[in-house]
Amino acid sequence: MNKIRRMLFGGMAMVAVGMLAVSAAQAEGTAGAKPALGPTIKTFKGDKCVEDTEFMRRNHMKLILHQRDETMHRGIRTQKYSLKNCVDCHADPKTNSVLGKDGFCESCHDYASVSIDCFSCHSSAPEKNEQPPKAAGPAVQTEKMQTSAAMGTVNGKQP
Repeated sequence: MNKIRRMLFGGMAMVAVGMLAVSAAQAEGTAGAKPALGPTIKTFKGDKCVEDTEFMRRNHMKLILHQRDETMHRGIRTQKYSLKNCVDCHADPKTNSVLGKDGFCESCHDYASVSIDCFSCHSSAPEKNEQPPKAAGPAVQTEKMQTSAAMGTVNGKQP
């Protein structure tokens, strides 16, 4: 019985050594190359993103939701984490969009198997000529006031 165990463990050890040798040979061919951890991130404008790549991969949705809450519920508009800024920097100049097969947003969301619904309401293309959006007309202002009244807020803040 001991002889069978020794032969079995010896055979397993030989297989393990062989696998290590093969993986070492493969690693030698790619020495210094860092494995890709997802789709390539492309920035078409600006020097760098508002945060480092790893932080954005993990937290961009939290930042977008926080920005939404600040803007929609509190009336505070900032630029740093706005969806508009993301689109302005990451939209491919060839397609003028962050969507599409190789588009910035869609390529990552496809890779992660996550649906994206931001662009059912928001534009996936940067604003033309960097023009700011037109001011809301009286009908929109009235709607905002009615919404604030219904929410019990004044200028986006609790009284």
